[in-house]
Amino acid sequence: MKRLGPHDAPDRLYTVTGGRSRPADDRTLDLVTLIVSEGDPTPGMQSEHARILTMCRRPTAVVEISAELRMPVSVVRILLSDLLDRGQVTARHPRVTAAAQLPDADLLKEVLDALHRL
Repeated sequence: MKRLGPHDAPDRLYTVTGGRSRPADDRTLDLVTLIVSEGDPTPGMQSEHARILTMCRRPTAVVEISAELRMPVSVVRILLSDLLDRGQVTARHPRVTAAAQLPDADLLKEVLDALHRL
């Protein structure tokens, strides 16, 4: 299979996504969202979908999938959305640290002042 590069014709990417320019839903897939396959590729599956399922047997970031497929992240997000809708992959979003768990700003200032005094 030919790998797509930055100079490939846009009509190929148009075909890969079925003419879509964004996923059908509002699902947010950050560059660091980890994707995990929930099964193996099936006969007749679009080749890009099959490659994603194969490479995501272990958690793989969206940006890594984009690099491996040599496709823009926007196109990869559309392909991943297809697989998510069919339950063929799951997405593990990065954890967001709650503001309550961050150190107090006053404490950080005291530490900074102490470091300056050294």
